[in-house]
Amino acid sequence: MMSPKHNVDLFDITFLGAGPTGLFGAFYAGLREMKVKIIDALPQPGGQLIALYPEKMIYDAPGFPAILAKELAACLTEQASQWEPFMALGERAINLTRAPLPGDDDGQECWILETDKDVHYSRAVVIAAGIGAFRPTKLNNESIALFEGNGVEYWVKDVNDYAGMRVLIVGGGDSAVDWSLALEPIAEHVTLIHRREGFRAHDTSVNALMESSVDTRIFYELREFQGDESLKRAVLFDNRTDDETTIDVDAGILALGFKADLGPIREWGLETIGRRYIKVNSKMETNLPGVYAAGDVALQEELDPLNLIVVGYGQVTVAVNYAYAAIKPGEKVFPGHSSERMPE
Repeated sequence: MMSPKHNVDLFDITFLGAGPTGLFGAFYAGLREMKVKIIDALPQPGGQLIALYPEKMIYDAPGFPAILAKELAACLTEQASQWEPFMALGERAINLTRAPLPGDDDGQECWILETDKDVHYSRAVVIAAGIGAFRPTKLNNESIALFEGNGVEYWVKDVNDYAGMRVLIVGGGDSAVDWSLALEPIAEHVTLIHRREGFRAHDTSVNALMESSVDTRIFYELREFQGDESLKRAVLFDNRTDDETTIDVDAGILALGFKADLGPIREWGLETIGRRYIKVNSKMETNLPGVYAAGDVALQEELDPLNLIVVGYGQVTVAVNYAYAAIKPGEKVFPGHSSERMPE
């Protein structure tokens, strides 16, 4: 549901980001009977779980021994939706300012969050923007551009799209290894190339890769994609000898990681740490009063990043409870136990 243009409806708390952190935060804010809004640039909730690795198994989500990323996103969305938060999806945040609420005779100030489609008003804001604006890392190779979106992709939206195909995966991190294993039973053949020895992936995944039927070639790189209207072949080379090999492929997946940046958020007057992180304190407060940050985008100066879903859950819970006490003077930070508040 889209909000009407220049809707002056004031929300208690607005989450910028509908990934795991934002969705769990929205649930928790609903639990505290706050009026909740969620804004996200993607057209559906789930964040990285949906956009980058929907078919990847998640093993560190509390309560699930193992769960597909897209299924976890669905569970989190269902959990948050029971409180009927307003979801403004497909909107990219551009600006954040503090000013009196339009039409309010008392001059009540609020946070005004402008997107590329609308204007939103909130007493508190929680930035749960994950890794921020992200774009795939690309190779400097003219042949790749010829087949982007027509055989060459940077992530897998649905593994079933590759049924019966000959797939080449380029990369050496978790995504490359995970996609190789996920596609092995579905594709006709999977080849994985990595330019050096050693993978930047979980040991259990690498061990599974070595025991699989995936044609894994280290010290190999892509020289050229070939085809006519669609991708047909890939020319590989051994970077130790420069010897070339041509293989038949129907699809190429360049799992080379992503470059993240805070984008317009960097211009909002927030204190940051490097290009990726918003500086927060132990209450998850930023330097702007009433603005909090949680999840992968947030970092306390004295700590190392722990970009884990479970950490985001804890951080956004802290943010919500302190935001609740801040916008409702006299109320306690501690919410009581959920068993006392959830409907039967």
